Amino acid sequence: MHDAVNKVTESEKLPFPYNKSTYCRYEPIEQRIDYAKILIVNDLLRYESDLSELAHKDWNGTTETRLEFERKVGGMACDNIARNVIRLVKNPKTMTVHLSEVADAAEKFRPDAVVMSGTFADFDYYNPEHIASFIKFIRETKIPVLAICGAHQLVGMAFGASLKTLDDMELAAKRDGRVVEYQYRFVKIVDKNDPIFVGNDDKKSGIWQEYTKEDNILRVWQNHGVQIDGVPAGFKLLASSYLCKNQMMVKQSDGQMIYCVQFHLEKSFEDWSKNPTRWEHPNESRDGRILFENFLKLALTHKGQ
Repeated sequence: MHDAVNKVTESEKLPFPYNKSTYCRYEPIEQRIDYAKILIVNDLLRYESDLSELAHKDWNGTTETRLEFERKVGGMACDNIARNVIRLVKNPKTMTVHLSEVADAAEKFRPDAVVMSGTFADFDYYNPEHIASFIKFIRETKIPVLAICGAHQLVGMAFGASLKTLDDMELAAKRDGRVVEYQYRFVKIVDKNDPIFVGNDDKKSGIWQEYTKEDNILRVWQNHGVQIDGVPAGFKLLASSYLCKNQMMVKQSDGQMIYCVQFHLEKSFEDWSKNPTRWEHPNESRDGRILFENFLKLALTHKGQ
């Protein structure tokens, strides 16, 4: 009976090319990090003072509705980041601030790492003083930084890169109806030797899935319609995809450690308390969770150095 169950005929073969399992391997979440002090940055808009003149002009009559949405998403995004820290660190300490406050907060809080949320609005709708303040901070800080989705784009822009839609248009030319990369997608690791992928070349390791160990692939949650055009000077490309070439990059020079991911690795622990669906299964975001944990470990090592 056991052999009969495990036999797979040609017509019954599963479409997924790797372990062809009909089940999902259970993995308990272990807290392997003793202590970490993390500054969480909300990169979304909150109040009218966060807006540029262009936003006031373009959003005339809809400003409060748009800001209400941004505040809601900002709360969810920062909560997801905090959940990762709490579930992965035995004794975590976090502080959440807005993008406009990051430089002052980093000086006073003195975190082990900074983790930045995604965004929704284009950056020319942001108060230019807030953008300028962040650019100065990110170009000078020696604190390890993890920049997620819109923050990935913001860091790229701060280091001289331009942003485009996924179909290669200028952002101002196509504000609505953009091509988007959404739900779980595969991205290809292009530099598997970076320490954030530790263990991916160990065929016997139970950390990564077969598709990562065999073909250097990550399965991650996507939700964006903007991309960095190329790779800014000083950064190294780590992962790519057919629709968005710059999926992941890192700066490891000038005393800085800045990891940037276009995808949402922070969704690992979202919706655990709700009725599960196929988008909320604990193992769905395991690749993102591993990357998040590896970043925290690297950040603590960087601080020690």
